[in-house]
Formats: sequence, structure tokens, C-alpha cells
Amino acid sequence: MTGIRAKARLETTSEIKRLARDQIASKGAANLSLREIAREMGVASSALYRYFTSRDQLLTVLIIESYDDIGGIVEHADAKCSRDDLAGRWRAAAQSLRNWAIENPSDYGLIFGTPVPGYEAPSDTIAPALRYTNVLLNLLADAQAAGCKPLITVPATKGVSKEYKQVRANLAIKLTDEMLLAGLAAWAALFGAISFELFGHVDTVFTDPEAHFRALTEMLGNQMLGMK
Repeated sequence: MTGIRAKARLETTSEIKRLARDQIASKGAANLSLREIAREMGVASSALYRYFTSRDQLLTVLIIESYDDIGGIVEHADAKCSRDDLAGRWRAAAQSLRNWAIENPSDYGLIFGTPVPGYEAPSDTIAPALRYTNVLLNLLADAQAAGCKPLITVPATKGVSKEYKQVRANLAIKLTDEMLLAGLAAWAALFGAISFELFGHVDTVFTDPEAHFRALTEMLGNQMLGMK
């Protein structure tokens, strides 16, 4: 009976999460409602609280799963490349990000879109949220160890050196200011391009946004890795 109950609980939990994702896709994360999910399942709303104590706990589970999903995808893309193929690793990571976003638009919106009013992500989300970025940080560390020098100069902006010192301490990395700026700027630019495409901001600009994304990836990679 224990095994039967465990299986039933797993199936019910999966169904709740499936309906929650459907609801987020159609109405947005801010409108996620356990009561509505209960109606769709034909049970009392109180029954759902045996699986998730609140809407926020359900959101947290979905957010962690989304972070783990994208993290695993990017890690796998990077792992398929030779460790010394720095440009190939960059292209693979970038393309895997876009592919995942296109295939999972509501999950992308959940973790990279508008914050849910009143929701504060707990510390449980931190480690999963770092997985995809750690792929970039490892790439930057390998590039620096290989003698790559980004084709940029860090502007003498007030406070930037202190800020990057704090970043190194927070992330336990030993990257130069130039590598940090080039890498994080490239990462942000990729997500900007993906978000613009996914949320319909380039519909009247590009007929083939992926071609632009590939060109952007190449330009950013050349700049970050110091390839002319």
C-alpha cells in the first residue's frame, strides 16, 4: 500500500504541476491559482494543500524545475564539446539557451520575465539558478587560462573595479575585470536577444531572428575570447 500511495501522490503532484504550467502559459504566473487548479481536477481546494502548502510553494517548485531544466540543457551542450574548443563551447551554450527558450516559452517567462507581485524566491532557488551561468563562468576561466584576452577595455567608471571585486568574492572566481565585463555583457546580450524575440519585440524587424542570433553569438564570442 505504501508503494501504491507513493505512486498516487506522485501522479497527483505531477498533474497539479502540469495544470499550473498550463495556467501560467495562458494567464501568466501572477494569476496562478490553486483554487482554479482544484476546480479543474474536480477536488476541493483544501485537498491541494496536502501537496503544496501555498501558491508560492508551487511557484518555487516550478521555478526550480525550470532552472534545472535549462541548466541541464546548457551543461549538456557544453559537455559535448572538446574542452579546448572555446568558440565551439560558446556557440553550443548560446544555441542551447535559445532552443530551450523557443521550446519552453512560458517556463522562460516564469524565470526571466516579469516578477510575480508578492512572491519572494527562497534560497532553494539559488543553486539551480546558477547552473546555466556556471557554464559561462567555467568557459571564461578556461579562456583566461588559455591566454585569451577580450577585445575590450574596461571603462574607468566609478565603482566598477570595486563591484567586480565583489563579484569575484561572491562567485569564488578569479577572472580579470576585462573577462568579467566581456563575459557578463555577452551573456546579457544573448538573453536580451532571446527575450526580444520571444516576447514579440522583433516581429516586424526580422524575418529570420535565428540568423541574427547566430551572428550576434559570433560577434560576442569573438570579442569575449579575443579572436579577430
